[in-house]
Amino acid sequence: MKLKIFKYGEPVLREKSEPIAIVTDQLRSLAVDMISTMHAAKGVGLAAQQIGRTERMCVIDIPEGCETEEDEAFNSIVQMPLILFNPEIISREGSQFDKEGCLSFPGVGGSVDRAAQVTCQYLDMNNMPQIVTARGFLARALQHEIDHLDGILYVDRLSEDERKSFEPKLKKLSDSNGGVR
Repeated sequence: MKLKIFKYGEPVLREKSEPIAIVTDQLRSLAVDMISTMHAAKGVGLAAQQIGRTERMCVIDIPEGCETEEDEAFNSIVQMPLILFNPEIISREGSQFDKEGCLSFPGVGGSVDRAAQVTCQYLDMNNMPQIVTARGFLARALQHEIDHLDGILYVDRLSEDERKSFEPKLKKLSDSNGGVR
């Protein structure tokens, strides 16, 4: 089932997620719907806040060819799509500065500094604790989606000059979606 994607300005995007006590059949079904919604919107990640929910969960699906050969080889053990319940980044290494976009910010994309490699712990669909270490684009996607779960939006991480350049678009988007910035 395709879900509504909430846009910048809607209050739920600034809410912090609530930890999940146990992964239920309802949450598994929601994760499947989130993947379908993300694919239909041609995105690579989607957090619960982006569909108007506050459970601490997100989904990621990095298409082939989006990573450098080296990062793709490093990340090859990670099964896609990746479904994460209660994800937390437990370590960060290095730095990468690259362009990001977001399904909640149509028409706005800016460059953000992120860790080059992250290690993340989470629960899988079977309530089993997992740990994944990722580099490159997958590491960027993990950080982006986990930021969403903490009420942090990627535009919060833009340089002051870049954010100012997007201000008219951001104001228009916010005003048309409830006005919460």
